[in-house]
Amino acid sequence: MTARRALITGVTGQDGSYLAELLLERGYEVHGLIRRSSTPGTDRLPGAVRGALVLHPGDMTDASSLVAALSHSEPDEIYNLAAQSHVGVSFAQPVYTADVIALGTSRLLEAIHTLGLRPRLYQASTSELFGRGARCPQREDTPFAPCSPYAIAKAAAHRLVCVHREVHGLHASNGILFNHESPRRGEGFVTRKITRAVGRIVHGLQDRLVLGNLEARRDWGFAGDYVEAMWRMLQQPTGDDYVVATGHSHSVARFCQLAFDCVGLDWGAHVEIDPALHRPIEIDEIVGDATRARERLGWSPTLKLEALVSMMVEADLRRASMERRGCG
Repeated sequence: MTARRALITGVTGQDGSYLAELLLERGYEVHGLIRRSSTPGTDRLPGAVRGALVLHPGDMTDASSLVAALSHSEPDEIYNLAAQSHVGVSFAQPVYTADVIALGTSRLLEAIHTLGLRPRLYQASTSELFGRGARCPQREDTPFAPCSPYAIAKAAAHRLVCVHREVHGLHASNGILFNHESPRRGEGFVTRKITRAVGRIVHGLQDRLVLGNLEARRDWGFAGDYVEAMWRMLQQPTGDDYVVATGHSHSVARFCQLAFDCVGLDWGAHVEIDPALHRPIEIDEIVGDATRARERLGWSPTLKLEALVSMMVEADLRRASMERRGCG
């Protein structure tokens, strides 16, 4: 029996690496879209995964490269994870953010349509769509009120996927994923900023951690759990939209406390606040209701926040140890 083929855009990111692992374990032939660069950019991919992938050079801003990648891979499933995914950066680079996310998704959809392909498509949406002041918890029918260039671009991509689903009959699902973290999370995100600082403080490489708004509350889950939900969406008879979340929100201060507790340190003695690090428009609380995903997909998170934080701290302690020894 011929293995199913999947194409992952954003394969070198946190979610792409976990998803590639999952699909390979399930017998898929996995293709990935990767931007050309002077450095490989595949550090998040475990060695065995890296060696098993079929990589295609391409970029969401270049329609011809998307056509080429689709033509060569002829995927049964497409997971569109590529993005400029940092909310803060999107305020500094709004045009680029929109080009990659909104127009990039449009280019991908148009390439699928032009080539006459009939894959199943997963589109990475985000809890940032709901914006400030949305009722809690947020569900699939909660009105969108995006308040960053990143969220606005994601809202456009989300709606484009809905249109192609309704007009062209594309089997497409939007995964409205709430915050999901792991040891593979980029260092620019607050969770990794915290756990990396803990590791470096323990090993004497830094003595303080500077953060912005400690009162912001987020619904944090484990990225490895969330890619399972992505896969399950594309195994359904029809496409739909799904919130993927734990249903519990915690403050940034609580995340800090848990991280420093892992190494027996008082977080208050090491954390400083810099108002300049606050977002231009702050979302006070995000917490999701994943009832639809639980009932239709049979999905539920496996890791609680305490276990997730411990996993991340342990990984960053190892990294800091290597850094101190000059190994990384």
